[in-house]
Amino acid sequence: MAIFLAKGTIIASKRIFEGTLQHVLHNPMSFFDRTPTGRVLSRLGKDIDVIDNILPVFLPVASFFCDLAPQLGCWLAARQMHIVMLRAVMRAPLTFFDTTPIGRIISRFAKDVDVLDTSLPPQISDTIYCLFEVIATLFVISYSTPIFIVVILPIGAIYYFIQRFYVATSRQLKRLESVSRSPIYSHFSESVTGAQIIRAYGVQEQFIHESENRVDFNQVCYFPSIIANRWLAVRLEMVGNLIIFFAALFAVLGRDTMSSGLVGLSVSYALQITQTLNWLVRMTSDVETNIVAVERIKEYSETAQEAPWKNTEFTPSKEWPKHGRVDFKGFKVRYREGLDLVLNGLTFSVLGGEKIGIVGRTGAGKSSMTLALFRIIEAAQGKILIDDIDISKLGLHDLRSRLTIIPQDPVLFSGTLRMNLDPFDCYNDEEVWKALEHAHLKLFIESMNGLRDLSLENLVLLKDIIYYCLSDLPNGLLHEVTEGGENLSVGQRQLICLARALLRKTKVLILDEATAAVDLETDDLIQTTIRQEFKNCTVLTIAHRLNTILDSDRVIVLNKGLIVEYDSPEVLLSNPSSSFYSMAKDAGLAA
Repeated sequence: MAIFLAKGTIIASKRIFEGTLQHVLHNPMSFFDRTPTGRVLSRLGKDIDVIDNILPVFLPVASFFCDLAPQLGCWLAARQMHIVMLRAVMRAPLTFFDTTPIGRIISRFAKDVDVLDTSLPPQISDTIYCLFEVIATLFVISYSTPIFIVVILPIGAIYYFIQRFYVATSRQLKRLESVSRSPIYSHFSESVTGAQIIRAYGVQEQFIHESENRVDFNQVCYFPSIIANRWLAVRLEMVGNLIIFFAALFAVLGRDTMSSGLVGLSVSYALQITQTLNWLVRMTSDVETNIVAVERIKEYSETAQEAPWKNTEFTPSKEWPKHGRVDFKGFKVRYREGLDLVLNGLTFSVLGGEKIGIVGRTGAGKSSMTLALFRIIEAAQGKILIDDIDISKLGLHDLRSRLTIIPQDPVLFSGTLRMNLDPFDCYNDEEVWKALEHAHLKLFIESMNGLRDLSLENLVLLKDIIYYCLSDLPNGLLHEVTEGGENLSVGQRQLICLARALLRKTKVLILDEATAAVDLETDDLIQTTIRQEFKNCTVLTIAHRLNTILDSDRVIVLNKGLIVEYDSPEVLLSNPSSSFYSMAKDAGLAA
């Protein structure tokens, strides 16, 4: 590159001088009569000399931009690819996460993105630099000893064969190493998540041994890459020595017709080209090998997506759902193509404001109904209507923002308590404190602070009272919640999810075994709050404890994706042959 820039500088200086001289010589005699000779000589001498001194200044500037261009281009491309992949994965359907190990996803966002950010830019830059340097060097050698052109093609063919053979092998070795790296991430993630259980059962050594085995297997896959690099280095050195040999041989054979200066120039450049050619082949090979990361990221960027976030052709009114009526009509759903149906033709109606309990054995399809309502899994056949609107016609945001769920596993994010309750800042502090009070969070602390007899009727004092009740949260709403809410108890986390639902106060509430992981006292608190605060809303309760749905208007009993019973709890309990009666008897709720 430097050779071409220097040559361009020389040509530019020469053209400026020749153009100035030609212009001066074509001037009429009157020009020389009124222009002192010294001034003319100054233009052709001193001024041209200044230009000759200024032009080389642009050499490092041009070199800088030549190096910057590929680096900047790669950085912008890597940034854009990361954004596209992140958006694609965040909008991927549930089946993607069911079929893709978490370690593989982490590998894409960690190692592959790191290759795009740190490895590919310098490799591409070095490849371009070495390519121009090799072309310039071969030009100098061929100009000095023209007969050298005869051996360029055979040597180039040898280089090409070595490079293609190496790349074909190293690319597959790179894929193998990448695939063997994903289980390391998966195992590490699982070990961190289940650290408490691992310690409780005393199986730390077993997990450490498993982790070491996965790392060892990864090294077994990585070691052949090092061997392949050594194989490449030996053969490139051998072919590079051939270039030196032929350059020296032709220089000796042509000593009678060549000047010693050209011979020295040819041989000196031949000595340099060996290292440059080796580096060129290595860099092109590394680029082709690491470009696999681009291929893998592109694969995830083209992941199948969920339904559109917004449907401009069909937007429900702001009041929807106004009544909360839910209708399933011949609804069938499976988790992905090729699997059995998990809901097999459900048809039932829920009136607005009804409280419906949903029970069934493990695998009956209870949670699948919840996923279907939020369109996390799409219908294979049939439809779901909410207030006579087919939810399949709605944008996902319009649908999911109008429904509320309290899940079995409370989900909290790293941030403040207020952010977890009201992430989009839609409510004022008084509304947030009121939701916390209705969620009975104060009862966790009242016994320690002697506040059981305090009344919350005066809303002016509400904020201060709740603050003292949450004395383990010294910053109130600005209390920092750690990742997953680990600094709060399971009961507190579940009550915070309840407070979040109280803030939204939508017409349809789904409880997906919300009290399965909490104690009986917290269970009673949640059930009491739901009865009071959601008395005019439609509530679908997937029950783990049957006593939580005994006061429901009706109960759905599921078995293998089918409704086997649908009636009031009283009617079902009065029938000893019913499945619900059998389940209640097992739970000690029926004689």
